[in-house]
Amino acid sequence: MAKFCRHGTLIESCPICRASVELEQRTATQAAAVRRSPPKRTQSSLRPRRASAGGPGRLMIRREVREADDGFRSPLAPGLRSSADGARLAQEIARASRRLEVLRAAPPGLYAEVAGEADLEEASWLAFLIAYLGPLASDDSFATVRERRTSWRGGELPMLDGAALGPRTAHDPERGQATLAAYRRFVERFGSQAAALTAEVSWSEAQRFERLFERLALPGLHRRARYDLLVTLGALGRYPLAGASLLLSEDDAVSRSAKRVFGIGDRLTLERRVRELARACGAPVAAFDLALESWGSPEPIAQGVPVTLDRDAQERAARALGL
Repeated sequence: MAKFCRHGTLIESCPICRASVELEQRTATQAAAVRRSPPKRTQSSLRPRRASAGGPGRLMIRREVREADDGFRSPLAPGLRSSADGARLAQEIARASRRLEVLRAAPPGLYAEVAGEADLEEASWLAFLIAYLGPLASDDSFATVRERRTSWRGGELPMLDGAALGPRTAHDPERGQATLAAYRRFVERFGSQAAALTAEVSWSEAQRFERLFERLALPGLHRRARYDLLVTLGALGRYPLAGASLLLSEDDAVSRSAKRVFGIGDRLTLERRVRELARACGAPVAAFDLALESWGSPEPIAQGVPVTLDRDAQERAARALGL
């Protein structure tokens, strides 16, 4: 059927409207051709993705080891399908919980120095270096921190070229000392580390933990390092701090394991399910930061505190999971 345009003539004959009709036809033809043709792989899509946490120039390969589905189901860990995965989770929860107990009662290595150092500024700086560089997965967990540490009062930043780093390190060699310098600038705004890490005296321990976690979001200081720093300072009795939630603010190893265990990606739901499982296990929520990452790793992560497994805690976690 012939169509007339607003100028009272056939569209095909109108010098004004004909151009727009031809443009629409060409656009439709090109769109159809794009839908039929397979997407082209550009040169950028062929390049391996870089791992920001592992340092520039390193290829990130994640391998998630899943046991075969043997019919295991747990309402507290709905993402698990294997009793072997459940048993390993119970073990890591018990191990991480015991680690916090050891930090409170008899901290080993440089953690003992953080707990006993009379100068709170030096103790806080040492705790920051441990969390930032990460204890090594070796017999001498604190070798790098011991060799590279500097005095807070002296003002010199550690030289980290070629330093061995722990599995949970936040240090990126390409950033050099930038994150350490950012921490000192953060402290300067408050006058001291004691003032910066105490903040408002009226806050509860959980409020202080959450507020400081947000304030410490410095360039290069990832979620796990900030969380570990605050957990350590609280467990060692240097500041009134208590982690009441995991504060899953990044897509890191802890968050990925949490999504696998709890079968959901929504962060609010993940936090709720962590609290429910922690309550059922009789374990502190803060222990799940290390427990979840260690569960998802090829080897358990001691994080500077090798512990003897608490069988009672492991059995409580296993019962909570329905094993």
